[in-house]
Amino acid sequence: MKDQNRITRRAFVSSTVASTVAYAASRDRIQGSNNRLRVGVIGCGGLARGAHIPALLGMKSTDNVEIVAVCDVYQRNLDLGVKATGAKAYTDYRQILESKDIDYVAIVTPEHWHARMTLDAADAGKHIYCEKPMTWSIEEGKKVVKKIEQTGVKMQVGVQGMSDDSYETARKYIKEGAIGKVVQAQIDYSRNHRDDFWVGRMDPDVKPGVNLDWNAWLGSAPKRPFDPDRFFHWRRYWDYSGGIATDLFVHRLTRMLKAIDLKFPEKVVATGGKWQFGSSVAEIPDTFNMICDYPGGPTVICISSMANDTPIPHVIRGHEGTIEFNRTGFTIRPQRLFGEGKPEIVHVKTGGEDIALHHRNLQDAIRNGAALKCDVHLGYHTVVAVGMAVQSYRKQRYMRWDPRREKAI
Repeated sequence: MKDQNRITRRAFVSSTVASTVAYAASRDRIQGSNNRLRVGVIGCGGLARGAHIPALLGMKSTDNVEIVAVCDVYQRNLDLGVKATGAKAYTDYRQILESKDIDYVAIVTPEHWHARMTLDAADAGKHIYCEKPMTWSIEEGKKVVKKIEQTGVKMQVGVQGMSDDSYETARKYIKEGAIGKVVQAQIDYSRNHRDDFWVGRMDPDVKPGVNLDWNAWLGSAPKRPFDPDRFFHWRRYWDYSGGIATDLFVHRLTRMLKAIDLKFPEKVVATGGKWQFGSSVAEIPDTFNMICDYPGGPTVICISSMANDTPIPHVIRGHEGTIEFNRTGFTIRPQRLFGEGKPEIVHVKTGGEDIALHHRNLQDAIRNGAALKCDVHLGYHTVVAVGMAVQSYRKQRYMRWDPRREKAI
């Protein structure tokens, strides 16, 4: 599969020219069709059917948005996607990208497919909503950033919490000096499970070669015999996911990067293990913690367990004050040493952690040039941090970021 992801200079230049032309044609088509946006959904599993498809269907009459194509390599998922949408069915996502009737695609697939599908969509001139994490690896993230910059297509990374205005508002207060120099931030995302973690129903009727194209599903991942647990519970395996880091911490860390205006970490270390579910076949740990030091500060701490869901306060600590986030927004409290004459500041949020709002933001960007809530650069900065954490855990080493080569060492 290395050949599949290799990009030669000649192919790169050729694809960039072709995708720029395709994007221009796509833009002109949207402007000339009553502003209707036609969407292709790539991946019709639980997240697509439970969140993306209902959100997009609800926009048909109110937002002039229509799902016209769905795709999946597993026939049951594809049938359910067609039943929900009435859209045209495909088993190969590249056929969706070839269609002139598609304005943007929603990529709702396992993580190891995000980069390849995004690169191909950009080359085809399609705008993109890609579920988090933006890519499975740091190297893939670098390629995606360059491709999106060169083609000019709009890309929204699916960290829907960024459609909550709390974090961009906190960023303004921090820049104005409301809490002084930021020295530390902490955040968590924990759950609890009874017998094993991240497991669910496995369809006993799945049959590779009959109703599932297993080789297509594997894509660039290592070739392995079919394993139903790998297929249905792919987040538990390093070949397809970074586990807690890439599925859960992406949501949390992106908030902190947005609020504090952070880019690449200087150093990252991760700890944890299978402390509760040691007999599980899962490769990833059930308890995972990461600490990121950013140049000149702050330190950002993320903690998680799949065996206890008690949360910790989500706070940004400054020398002169503290921001604590809550369900309604956030509160800024001055530190006792600097609090004289300073009242608490309470922000009541607008927006929220909402996939529909996140899609609408992308649609506004496509139609009107609005700023994206989670663009490719923010997506990449998060991928770097969680990618370094995964490497740290697996290598049992401290990882350092080389800014010149954009590489974890």
